[in-house]
This record gives sequence, structure tokens and C-alpha cells, in this order.
Amino acid sequence: MHPHIKGKVNCLVVRAYVDDAKSCELVDVANAEGPRYKLQRLTKDGFFEGIIEDRDEVFKYRLRIERFNGEIRQFFDPYSFLPTLSEHDVYLFSEGSDHFLHRKMGAHIRTIDGVIGVSFAVWAPNAERVSVVGDFNHWDGHYHPMRSLGASGIWELFIPGLESGMKYKYEIGSRHGFPLLKTDPYGTFFEAPPYNASIICSVDDSYEWNDAEWIEHRAKSDWKNQPISVYEMHVGSWKSVVEDAARPLSYRELAIELVEYLKDMRYTHVEFMPLSEHPFDGSWGYQVTGFFAPTYRFGSPEDFMYLVDVLHQNEIGVIMDWVPAHFPTDSFALSQFDGTALYEHADPRQGFHQDWGTLIFNYGRNEVRGFLIASALAWCERYHIDGLRVDAVASMLYLDYSREEGQWIPNQHGGRENLEAIDFLRKTNDLVHKYYPGTLLIAEESTAFPGVTKPTSEGGLGFDLKWNMGWMHDTLEYFQKDPIYRKYEHHQLSFGMLYQYSENFTQVFSHDEIVHGKRSMLLKMPGEPISNKAHQLRLLYGLMWMWPGKKTLFMGSDFGQSAEWNYNKSLDWH
Repeated sequence: MHPHIKGKVNCLVVRAYVDDAKSCELVDVANAEGPRYKLQRLTKDGFFEGIIEDRDEVFKYRLRIERFNGEIRQFFDPYSFLPTLSEHDVYLFSEGSDHFLHRKMGAHIRTIDGVIGVSFAVWAPNAERVSVVGDFNHWDGHYHPMRSLGASGIWELFIPGLESGMKYKYEIGSRHGFPLLKTDPYGTFFEAPPYNASIICSVDDSYEWNDAEWIEHRAKSDWKNQPISVYEMHVGSWKSVVEDAARPLSYRELAIELVEYLKDMRYTHVEFMPLSEHPFDGSWGYQVTGFFAPTYRFGSPEDFMYLVDVLHQNEIGVIMDWVPAHFPTDSFALSQFDGTALYEHADPRQGFHQDWGTLIFNYGRNEVRGFLIASALAWCERYHIDGLRVDAVASMLYLDYSREEGQWIPNQHGGRENLEAIDFLRKTNDLVHKYYPGTLLIAEESTAFPGVTKPTSEGGLGFDLKWNMGWMHDTLEYFQKDPIYRKYEHHQLSFGMLYQYSENFTQVFSHDEIVHGKRSMLLKMPGEPISNKAHQLRLLYGLMWMWPGKKTLFMGSDFGQSAEWNYNKSLDWH
């Protein structure tokens, strides 16, 4: 509805698209028993228009339709509501200055002018059109075309009457002439593969937290001078329910069994391998399609909140693996989102990761940086996460990472450093520390890049801790030798001390060391029988725990699991 001039008379014009309507009328909400205004069908596919000559001020209304089957429906017109994003919101989005984009972008249950519904907002600057489709409109893109908010590339719409649990996607009309069906980049919950629709889900105020004491303590604690012992784990293969088709434990079941185990073993933190939504189990969670959503596999977002809450109430910190280095090529997600290289680089020398067959984020684009920064902050805000272990940092830092000559493009100074990724990491670390004091940022960085754990004010990247992967490899190589030969290899133990204080390190034996034929920690040890291997493993852990720095150990390694880790199978608890 909008004002119109017919001849010299001010009036109102109303247009609506209702594909399955035989007739359409407009009802004044303030005078429901008053006259109805009939709209005329202009096209066969359901486009209606009407002119209200006796009124010139916009008013709140409903559409009343009669379907071809005789059914009568009355509902609010989505286009009668103003955009949910202001001009200032759009400006900050384009500038990359809104650090909490997850509060505005995506799908949010809201009440506007007393009407409950869901607001949708998505970035697709090169799209010809964008529609919200879902089980509420027969997945038909004709029903709810979104509004374009100008040059920002944001498309927006508030749809009254939608509820939590409804499934949706965006139908994006690309310039190539064919529609794309995409999940919501800011989605908070997704359905199970092989399906991939986003699910409307309220996560901002859906849970009543009971960990205020923990959060206050975290903000005041001096983590550098406190012992930190981290239990790294893959939720899907930690423990299974044998009597229920060997399914993994749910978030709420973990809140009982995992907490008990961590307290018994005196771990201070648990580190979850990626719980962000991902379509392929075999990626271990490292090929993310839902950067704001805990995976459906173990329960709802509220169930995950409950797990974190219980861990905090038992004084156990929660660290999550976070993957801003790359994303998969799945056609339903970020790849070629609006028909163009939007989140990724267009040039494969910059935008394609040859080792993993994944796409690399374009960190130089404000909207992409804002998306990733919002992801990091959303996990801290919505789920009270105490730390993020950033995966594959080395692949982000270097433009020539795992590339031959001629397969990469130098930076503006002719160097190999990815200056845009470095700036992104520094900014993200600073913002997480600013908004959530006491939160740990941990880098998996496998090179000798200088200043990983130096403050950004001193030219560093601003991480709190770095995995000491050099120490891990040297120490494992030493301990795998027969003791009779170790006297010639003591340098493998002592060398790590030469650089120990160049960074804030955590000594780590991670999941990467017990897969792909590398054998379990126990079977890496020399000697027979198995009891001798166990003695050697105890000796190794003794060295690890006495070595300066924090500690991280992968699940199963602490009790001497003999089999390699299998993401599809529970640990050998019995």
C-alpha cells in the first residue's frame, strides 16, 4: 500500500501477489466490520491491484482471500511493514563496522506493531531477485519476494504469522537466468542431511542461564598464571548408547556423563572439535556450512546451551574449534551464493584450497569480514563459549600455502603474506577480548610466523595461546625410538626449550596424531608386551605435564586407547 494521485485526487493504491487466490479483498484492521476494499486480478498468476479513492493515509490492513477450493484466509500483508533494518544498520553493514550482524541478518522471530512474525535479511548484491521459500508457502518463490535495500546488496522482508520450527531457504534469481536455492548464511538451526533447509529457531532469549558466577570469574581471572588442562574431543565418537543403535550421546546426556568424567580426571577445559553445522560426517566438522548453528546431530541449540551451562556450573571451561579458513563447495551453502564469487575469491589462485578441495574466504571484503567476526562473537554471546581454537591459521597467513610457483598471487608489496587475513585475525581477536574478557583465542599455527601470541598493539596477531606443534613432532619422534637409541637423540627433547618462550604455548597431542595410519598414542610407543608401551606412554605424559605451558590431550589418549580414532565409532570404554 502506498499513496497515489489519480487525476488531482489523493488516494491509495494496493497491490498483492496471491497465486492461489480466486478473489482478494483488503480489510481495515481498525475497523474489521467496516467496508472491504476489493482488489482486481490483473494477471492469471495472481497479481491483484486496487485503488482506494476515499482514503489518502496509509493504514494497517489484512488481505482476505478466497481460494479456488472455497477456503477463506485472512492474513497480514508482509509488504505493509517497514524494513527491519535502518539506513544506519545498512551503512554499518557495508562499512564492516557492525560487529553483531547476527542480531539483524538471518531469520529472527519478532513482534512488530503487535504482530508476531519472522524478519529475514540476506546479502546477495548480484541477485536479480530474492524470495523466501519454505514449507509455509509451498517452496514457491512467487509468494514472498524480498525487498532490496539499495546498493548494500541486502534483501529484507518481515513475514507475519511464521513460527519456530518452520523450514525455509532463499530462492535467488541469478544473472545467469536460473534460480538458486540457498540455506541462510546466518541460520541458527538446520535439518538433517541429506536435506539442508534452515529452520526458524529463536536462540537469543530462549534459554535462562545459570552461569553468571562463572562468567564473572572468567572475566577477572589471570589465565596466564593458572594451570590449564584441555580435553579435546569429538562429540560424535566419544561415547555411544549401545542399546539405541549405537547412537552418540546427546548434548543433554553429555551434560551428565562428560561432566562427571572431566571432573574425575581434573581437566579444566573441554575443547569440542567443530560443532558448527556441517553436511559431511567425514569432514569431522571442519567443512562448515552453518557458521552460527550448533549441529542438529546431538540436539537443539537450547540443548547445547544447557550442556555449556552445566559445564560452567561445574567450573569447566568450554572451547570450540572455529573454522574461518575455508568453506566447502556444496551448492546449497555459501559457494557462488548469488551466482557469483561472493564469500570466496573469484580467482582460484586465491579462492580455492588445493589440499582440501574447499573455498577460501575473501577477507578483503567488508561484508565477509563482518560475517566471520559476527560468527565468532555469536558463539560467545549466545552460547557463552569460553574460547575459540582457530583452525588452519597457517593456511590463512600465507598466499602460497601448499602452492607451487605460479599458483598464487603476491600481495601488494610482492610478498607471500596474506595481509587481509592477518588484519582479519587481529581485528577478530581484539573484538573477542573486548566484548568477552577472559575468553581464550588459540591458534593452530604450524609455521614459525612471528608474534602469533603477541598483542596486536605490539604488532602480533593477538592470540592467547598457540599449539606447540614443533614440540609435539620432535617429542613423538624421540619416544617412538627404542630406548637403547635415545641417548643419541636427546636434542629432540632439548630443542623445544630454545623457542619455548617465544610464544605462549600449549603442549598438545591432538586428533591429528592418531588417524590415517599413525596409530594410537599407546601403540606409537616401543616395546613389548603392551605393559611396556604403557610405561613409555606414562613417561611421555609425565614429560608433557612437567614441561612449561598449558596442556591439550585428545580423548582416549588419556586412558591408553589402543585403536586409532575413528570418527564413526565410540571410544573403547570397555
